[in-house]
Amino acid sequence: MFAAENGLKGDPRLEAISRAIRVVPHFPKPGIMFQDITTLLLDHKAFKDTVEIFVDRYRDMDISVVAGVEARGFMFGPSIALAIGAKFVPLRKPRKLPGEVFSEEYVLEYGTDCLQMHVGAVQAGERAIVIDDLVATGGTLSAAIKLLERAGAEVVECGCVIGLPEVKGQRRLDGKPLYILVEPRDIDDCC
Repeated sequence: MFAAENGLKGDPRLEAISRAIRVVPHFPKPGIMFQDITTLLLDHKAFKDTVEIFVDRYRDMDISVVAGVEARGFMFGPSIALAIGAKFVPLRKPRKLPGEVFSEEYVLEYGTDCLQMHVGAVQAGERAIVIDDLVATGGTLSAAIKLLERAGAEVVECGCVIGLPEVKGQRRLDGKPLYILVEPRDIDDCC
């Protein structure tokens, strides 16, 4: 569900967040319109508004775990966790965590990847959200959900800054709600 469909229709913060995202054509390969959130991070007000919208959504949902997907989920997740009184759990690529880990492979357009989480980072019964910058196919979020559920957590929702309007990836989330702030921009929208 898009934030604009959930009480934030016409909220000027959403337009400012969208405008703060730079579109880089043909990166990392031809045909891709890369949604670069680093420019959002440079805009103090848009960055703050992004975090505040998520905080407002999750503040009263009894969330104890905010899981951030490497690497861009790390940009938003810790601030959200601090503001709602939850712990932050990083979900990392292989060989980045020093202790015993759970691993979950997932399918990419061309090949596979893997997310890992420390064993013991999440306790059975904890309520969790997953935060990332963008959802397209849903493979990464699906792997994140499986990691958290393997540890016994209840995944309440996934939150992303950017998501495709048709969000085909939501089908891969096993019925978990998906909360998205803005749609991807086209190059024509940004110049």
